[in-house]
Amino acid sequence: MSLADQVLAVNDDLPIRTDKPVHSGKVRSVYWLTEADSQRLIKEKGYNVQPDAPLAIMVISDRISAFDCIWHGEGGLKGVPGKGAALNAISNHWFQLFKDNGLADSHILDIPHPFVWIVQKAKPVMVEAICRQYITGSMWRAYSKGERHFCGIELPEGLKKDQKLPELLMTPSTKGILKGIPNVPEADDVNVTRDDLINNFAAFNFRNTDDITQYEKLLAEGFNVISDALANIDQIFVDTKFEFGYVTDASGNEKLIYMDEVGTPDSSRIWDGAAYRDGQIVENSKEDFRQVLLNTFPEPDILLNKDRMEERFALARDNELPQEVLMQISRVYTGIAEKITGKKITLSKNPKAEIINILRNDYQLIG
Repeated sequence: MSLADQVLAVNDDLPIRTDKPVHSGKVRSVYWLTEADSQRLIKEKGYNVQPDAPLAIMVISDRISAFDCIWHGEGGLKGVPGKGAALNAISNHWFQLFKDNGLADSHILDIPHPFVWIVQKAKPVMVEAICRQYITGSMWRAYSKGERHFCGIELPEGLKKDQKLPELLMTPSTKGILKGIPNVPEADDVNVTRDDLINNFAAFNFRNTDDITQYEKLLAEGFNVISDALANIDQIFVDTKFEFGYVTDASGNEKLIYMDEVGTPDSSRIWDGAAYRDGQIVENSKEDFRQVLLNTFPEPDILLNKDRMEERFALARDNELPQEVLMQISRVYTGIAEKITGKKITLSKNPKAEIINILRNDYQLIG
């Protein structure tokens, strides 16, 4: 069996029973279950949701995205071996830790297979909730050019690249293109201030202004739970992105929950602690891959400049990366997942067949 066979690159063609189009993102595909199947599973499995709540099957892939493009390797390698299983294992671990620590629930109701979540439909808050403990990446690039104000927060003079910030910073940005909000450009991923959220809470899908305080509390608590756990294995939680949404439980209570993924190498920067103390940055996250891409192509501006998206898409489409580049990313993802969870990440021989088998036999969702 070739390495390419062990990679789940296409995840939107499973024969899961659905009467809606499959939504395929950069990494995950979402299959909305029929009303009958949703109601049957809620009853059979005792999920803590409303009896008529819409459920979906979320299937992760091994695809690797960076700079808004999907990348591939030599020999038909359309993703990174072990990446999907590693991402889900890490998210599952943190969501469980959040529960153990009395934080909010997540959108995940069940985990039939390492690549699969059964999730409830949430009404998303239209904010990318970003938290930063160190100054690096885009914030450092802006700071080094003289910028001192970020999302309504003023940073002090004299900060050095990659140093720990005086306090944990929340620097939210828009999730999707929001229209008609004063001072907020109609573009994805635009930085916003706390005042923007308070003054336009309904436009960001918050129920009330108190929930902005609640989201900040959950963001800080979630960040600190992960940061403390990573410190125990000598890893540094540098920055991350959380997403939140609203759901209603079986008793009719509406609540704010964590959704999407949390604390993974795709959504966070994680640095090796020992290397950092020696003055080096060793990435245990996707940042490692981004740096490889920036060093591989002669014009890094194509990857950094959003006005050159057509050229960027062409780079990703027309260039097969060396297999060793994707295998190095595989080692980073599976290595940090095994450190965090304490469990081995095993490559499936045929992930698609396994998923179909489980969803047919244990959930009656195939055919």
